[in-house]
Order: sequence, then C-alpha cells, then structure tokens
Amino acid sequence: MLIEGLLDRFVSWGTLTVIDAGGARRTFAGSADGPKVTIRLHDRAIEWRLLFDAELAVGEAYTDGRLTIEEGDLYGLLELLMGNVARADRRGWVRLVQGGLNLLRFAYDRNPIGRAKRNIAHHYDLSGELYELFLDSEREYTCAYFPHPDCDIEEAQRAKERHIAAKLLLEPGMKVLDMGCGWGALARYLARTFGVDVTGVTLSKEQVAYANERARREGLADRCRFFYQDYREVQGRFDRIVSVGMLEHVGRAHYRELFAKIRELLEPHGVVLIHSMGHMGGPHFPNPWIRKYIFPGGYIPALSEVLPPLERSGLWLTDCEILRLHYAETLRLWREKFNRNRARIREIYDERFCRMWEFYLIGSELSFRVGDIMVFHLQIAKDRKAVPLVRDYMVDRERELLAAERAARLRAAE
Repeated sequence: MLIEGLLDRFVSWGTLTVIDAGGARRTFAGSADGPKVTIRLHDRAIEWRLLFDAELAVGEAYTDGRLTIEEGDLYGLLELLMGNVARADRRGWVRLVQGGLNLLRFAYDRNPIGRAKRNIAHHYDLSGELYELFLDSEREYTCAYFPHPDCDIEEAQRAKERHIAAKLLLEPGMKVLDMGCGWGALARYLARTFGVDVTGVTLSKEQVAYANERARREGLADRCRFFYQDYREVQGRFDRIVSVGMLEHVGRAHYRELFAKIRELLEPHGVVLIHSMGHMGGPHFPNPWIRKYIFPGGYIPALSEVLPPLERSGLWLTDCEILRLHYAETLRLWREKFNRNRARIREIYDERFCRMWEFYLIGSELSFRVGDIMVFHLQIAKDRKAVPLVRDYMVDRERELLAAERAARLRAAE
C-alpha cells in the first residue's frame, strides 16, 4: 500500500481502515476518542494521487465514486482527516511547505472584471431550484447568526439581517449600496424595514433577475434595484455600504482597489459594514478542491491581509467582530436540508453532483469546527465621529428590531 507510511505518521486521532484496489486491508489507529471509518480505494492510481496531492485527490475520488465509505460516513471521514491536520505539528518541514504554498497564492490574486464574471457564473448561475432546496426562503447564502442554539435557518438568517442592520445606523431616505447582493434578501429587508433606497450589484445574471422580480412582487421595486455590475463599475455616492460574502471573491491583489472604491462612493459621514470569512491563523493557500470545483477564483483572507490596505486607504476601522461557530451551524442546517431534498437535486443534476456538494457542505462546516476559518465583521467610516463612542447602540438597536418584528407578527395573527 503506497500510502501506508504516510498514514502511519498522519493518523494520531481516530481510526482509519483502508482497503486498497487489490483487497488488502490496513488499519491506522490513533486515540480512540475520534471517528472510526473504513474506506475502499477502487483503483491503484488513487493511491498515487493521495500520496502527492491529497487535498485535491480525496474530494475528486469521492465525487467520482472511486473512493467509497464502507464503515462510517463522509462526515466522519472528513472529521477524521481534518481533525488530524489540525493536530499535526506545524513546525519544521510542515511549516516550510505551507509557507511555500502561501507564496504561490500570488498566482491566483489577479481577478479582473472578465474573470470575476466567469468565476461567479460558475457557482451562482446554477439552477435556482437548487438553492431553494437547501437555503432558507429568502435565499440567504451567507453565514447566519444564532442568538440561541435552537434557531432554525429562517430565524437565524433574520437574526443576521438585524445584526448587520444594527451596525449600519440606518435612517429613512438614506442611499445604500449592497456590494455582492446575492438574491437581494438583505437589500429587501433594509428597504422594507428602514425605508432606505438600496442599489444592489452582483456578477450573477440569475441573481439579478431573481432579485428584481422578487422586489417587484413585494412592492419594493421603487426602493430596491439590482444590477449586473462589478463593484468597480459603480458610480454615485452612498450613505451606507454593505458587503456580505463578497470579499472572498475580490482577490488579495484588489483589496487596496476595493477600499479606494469604497472611499470614493461613501458620503463624508457614511458607514460601511463588510462581512467575510477569514483565516484565524494568518494567510493560507486556498483549498485546491474548493477552488477547482466550487468557487473558482475564491480566496479566504486573513485579517493581516485585509487591514494593511484598509489602513492605507485613510478609512477608519470603527469596529471589528469575530463570529466563530455561526457558519458551522449555518452549514449544518444547509446540509441537513440538502439531504432531505437529495432525491430532487439528483433529478436536476445527477448523483455525482450530489456527492460533490455533500463533500463541499461537510468540508466547509468542518473548516469552522476544527479548522482555522471564522467570519469577521468590519465596520468602517470616513469620519471617526460617524458612529457612537460605545457599541451598546448595536445591541439596543438589535433588540428594538426584534421587538418590533414580534409585535408585527402578533398584530398579523389577530
């Protein structure tokens, strides 16, 4: 078995049994408190791929059915693999290899408008029904917010909207730009709740069509407009700018350009809220499987990469919040709904697609549970006096919004 020596050193937690293409069985046992999984490799070529390119090869082999699980499940397998990576000694040669890979990230940094459009279309212009089958009713495709652990996905996504809105200090009549607006859920919430005028931009034609139609249906078309446009092409001035989940698609080489554009578009007393995934442990080479099959051009930044260009822009960082396990819970709920609707998703695409997205959702969830991924909120302003001196206003506004929504639901039920 080609990978025997590698797995002997690698598995220190849990138990992994591997059956190779010839039927030979070998068990690699670490501490007994971890998952217990048995996999079968269906051809010898997989072993070579696993030996030299494991991050890409595991996902490809599972997606193609060349790696199957005979004991346990995919969640257990990825938890075992990622848990052992997290426990690995990062000193010595491992640190040198990671450092070399991080240098290679500069080859992926450039994200001009044409490439950005192709990258976004790859993922977000899939079947609209697919997203209905695993997201919430508003198609919020970013980290939800869990004020208590029993939230379902609908409640958690509405809580996310309140949490973000509380940081924006919105007043009726303000002009708001939603950079990377998705299917328009946040824009509709802000327009409906605060009486603001929202412009949303996205590089997904499917999202633009859906968002405009939904705004028209809900009587919000006069206050919510969505355009197929790159953030670099936006013109005008805005009182508030919000960006949820777009920074991961910008590209490291463009952060300075992004903050310069924000400064150009923002009114003197304006406020910005950026919500993004981030690496807790510093710059990190993008996962090759995710980048190839799910988010081409995607790059999850570390704060150490985002803050220097922000500082050079002359904008004020007025608040920073770290959300640790909220996205793990979001992905768990998406995964559970995906599995409930798997038969229909298989009809839209095929079983290979289902395995690919199962791998994506589980791997992403575990990146937040055992890896070094988190979510950060950056509140930004031109003027240091644009927001109150103490952050109590965020909690107060959030509670006011929740109380108002509960009162509205009670009135509607009477």
